[in-house]
Amino acid sequence: MLAALNDVHERCEEITTVYNLPGHTVQNRTLAVIDFASKPGQHVVGIPEFKYVGNMHGNEVVGREIILALADYLCEQYKAGNKTIVWIIENARIHLMPSMNPDGWEIANVQPVREDGKMDWIKGRTNADGVDLNRNFPDLNELIYKNEKTHGRNNHVERLAEALSKKDLAPETKSVMQWLSSTPFVLSANLHGGDLVANYPYDATRDGTTHKYTKSPDDATFKYLAGVYASNHAIMAKEHKPCDMSGDDNFVEDGGTTNGADWYSVPGGMQDYNYLETDCFEITLELGCEKFPRSNQMEGYWEDNKNALIEFILQVHIGVKGLVVDAVTLEPIDHAAIKVKNISNDIYIEHDITTHKDGDYYRLLIDGAYMLKATAPGYHPSVKCRLVQNEDGTTAEEVHFSLTPMDYLPPDDNEDYEMCQMLIYNFGPVPDQINQKSIEDDDELLTELQYLGKLKQLLRNVHGGNQVQQ
Repeated sequence: MLAALNDVHERCEEITTVYNLPGHTVQNRTLAVIDFASKPGQHVVGIPEFKYVGNMHGNEVVGREIILALADYLCEQYKAGNKTIVWIIENARIHLMPSMNPDGWEIANVQPVREDGKMDWIKGRTNADGVDLNRNFPDLNELIYKNEKTHGRNNHVERLAEALSKKDLAPETKSVMQWLSSTPFVLSANLHGGDLVANYPYDATRDGTTHKYTKSPDDATFKYLAGVYASNHAIMAKEHKPCDMSGDDNFVEDGGTTNGADWYSVPGGMQDYNYLETDCFEITLELGCEKFPRSNQMEGYWEDNKNALIEFILQVHIGVKGLVVDAVTLEPIDHAAIKVKNISNDIYIEHDITTHKDGDYYRLLIDGAYMLKATAPGYHPSVKCRLVQNEDGTTAEEVHFSLTPMDYLPPDDNEDYEMCQMLIYNFGPVPDQINQKSIEDDDELLTELQYLGKLKQLLRNVHGGNQVQQ
């Protein structure tokens, strides 16, 4: 595997770096990653970061092999001048980790083939200490469900130092947690095997039941993202024989996707940890019924997944992105919060994202009208409204914020209010439909909305119910 990554780097040295995560596995192996970018090896402001992670369960090898194939394909097609691949690499930084569990892969790979020609279903799944890495992350679902009731934090719910201090964390888990904390990932997929479906958060039920649909605040966006992968896969969203053979898990009815907790509850999973501890949206991809297929089947798996892998990377550009700076010094503001309210249903999306140390943020959103609010301690908040219309082959719309220190008078945001007025009038519900409960935890946002709601009613009266032309 390392030889394959180094070979790609040697052939495409100008757009790749190969690096290792901090620490080592139980058996002292490294977790290797190759990244592709126009400026590899560094974060560039305005360039979103994407990742694929494979082989978290060592005996589920399809993810490992297609990530290696993807690395080779990106290099090859970039050098050949493929316009889509060149655009991807120029406008995003892509991190590929073929194996998060190389110890488990080694254990699975050396086992004898059974009489039926297949490998053991379980052997090599865990790390060398017998730990299932996808049940080993801090259970932040439990914390977020408590916070929902008390209006506590809705993102970055546990400090990294506290999370790393937890007992029984595997070294592979710790390495990935540090990686996620140090790199401002925006979008990710975790590649598994044993079924054929795109799985999205939440993965753990709120009430501890075995399975129940459990929405995240970004449920609509996650369903869209899972649907992008499934619909671009050769088989996933089409009629096919279910892997469980009973037909109980007929994911085709939902376009080849499933809510994770609705399938079965997984506390301590990496998918929800990404969403709740970082600013990264992650889904889990089950790539086929066979966990360890024969080597001569791998080409078929690659062809089935190739288009979906590329299309999913492109989704790192949906929504909005921008900078948050001090209006006086123009210095970037680290850890400013970006709050989002869906204008069409008047609901605050209770998952804020935050700025990186360079002041940049990336907020994935599906098409719609949104109110964005940037806040930071010691600064006046700033509100902007945008109509998000995602288009293929374009980067996210840039929405920048300059926050005025509290020592100064608040700025005159007339231009921003005019945009909000238009969008609320054209896309928002009438004032008596405003969901007061969804925003009652944010007094400042509530004040903004009450003002704009009154304005909307006034506009309706003036225009006699006719829509304002955009």
